[in-house]
Amino acid sequence: MKRKINFLVNPISGNTKKDEILRLVHTEMQAKEIPFEFIFTNVLGDYDEIKDKIESEDITDVVMIGGDGTVNQVVNALRDTKVQFGIIPVGSGNGLALAAGIPKKPFDAIQLIIKGESKPIDAFLINNQFSCMLSGIGFDAQVAHDFANKASRGLMTYTQQSLINYFKAHPYQFEIVLENFSFFTDAYFISIANSNQFGNNFTIAPQASLNDGLLDIVVVQKMNKAKMPFAVLKQIRGNNKLTELVENLSTNNILYFQTNAITIKNNKHAPFHIDGEPRETAAEFNIEIIPSCFNLIQP
Repeated sequence: MKRKINFLVNPISGNTKKDEILRLVHTEMQAKEIPFEFIFTNVLGDYDEIKDKIESEDITDVVMIGGDGTVNQVVNALRDTKVQFGIIPVGSGNGLALAAGIPKKPFDAIQLIIKGESKPIDAFLINNQFSCMLSGIGFDAQVAHDFANKASRGLMTYTQQSLINYFKAHPYQFEIVLENFSFFTDAYFISIANSNQFGNNFTIAPQASLNDGLLDIVVVQKMNKAKMPFAVLKQIRGNNKLTELVENLSTNNILYFQTNAITIKNNKHAPFHIDGEPRETAAEFNIEIIPSCFNLIQP
């Protein structure tokens, strides 16, 4: 099948100079004689013209040059089309790209796009809002809110905001409702994950798969704040497997379990983010998986 690729460029994501990447894309696409076009993304998330273009011009691929926020916005707008998606990661965290094994070096990412082999990826809805990687309520969401308001982005800024918020962090009260079980917890944050990490190779849900039909839920419960970095480190290393949720509620600092749907009652209106982008919080979050939501080019 003849391929036609639209490259969607976020002009402000990350801190990478994109002119060189665009020149590289231009050179490689021309060398392989693959028809392509550059289109800049917009902050309003209005992609109706691109939808029309996909249908009228038989576009086969949409490749996002940006970070997780760009990926979320574009995939949500175009997931009902039949295109396959690709990522050239240039964001601050690039969580989905890293989880999928997509190279960080632009040249290598472009070569992967040229191969064009895609696999289905799950996504999920939070109160009917789309998420394709990792969303959270609490401490990590406050980091996302503060990070979004900074003039400069990148790993250094994110680390700085994480440390500032760590020392200010306090637990929030939640009620977690599963199909046959519910419980209350005071927790610093709750992560809802489809991919296995926050970004920047910071793995939070070691067992997460991009296509297993399950959400990975990580609850960092109230504990002595001095213990929290060590508890999170243990979770990152995958040594905190949840064998029986009921038994672990009072003994484990971090709960880790999988489900295809969950309701989280946010009694203290803790802050909230979707794929690293701050969103307005709510008193209750209803969350459900969308199995095999879209096709992503990956190794």
